[in-house]
Amino acid sequence: MTDTRWLDEGEQRAWRSFMTAVNLLEASLDRQLRRDAGMPHTYYLALVMLSEAPDRTRTMTDLARILRSSASRLSHAVARLEGDGLVRRYKRPGDRRTTLVELTPEGLAALRDAAPGHVTEVRRIVFDTLSRDQVGQLREISEAMLGALDPRHEDPGRPPR
Repeated sequence: MTDTRWLDEGEQRAWRSFMTAVNLLEASLDRQLRRDAGMPHTYYLALVMLSEAPDRTRTMTDLARILRSSASRLSHAVARLEGDGLVRRYKRPGDRRTTLVELTPEGLAALRDAAPGHVTEVRRIVFDTLSRDQVGQLREISEAMLGALDPRHEDPGRPPR
């Protein structure tokens, strides 16, 4: 490729710092949730997305899209959550092809128990390390990147502006 616009030194440092921070953030959140709530971060996110849905229910397809997960990976996660009594799967009445996932009262309780530790960790790593101006900049930067990653706003899990 002769037209490649290579990263300059400042862009390269910013890119590597950003990627390292994202990877370490995800690992830290996963460790905290496994230690304190006995679940990986991905399971926590699934419970959150279900808790925010009408009737605490989503289709498997919708949940996979929101979580950016493959159907098989999500099916495995939901099976584990179902085995723990945190969700319930069932077929949509009148449409045997569509599987619904519902957050159970036990799942909501587990989410409520896990949330304070998770928020404390997010605050410790992100918000306590940034000024108010930097938090605004982080939001603006993230929204700009989402504009490139999801230009049609097709992600139903994407927070409104």
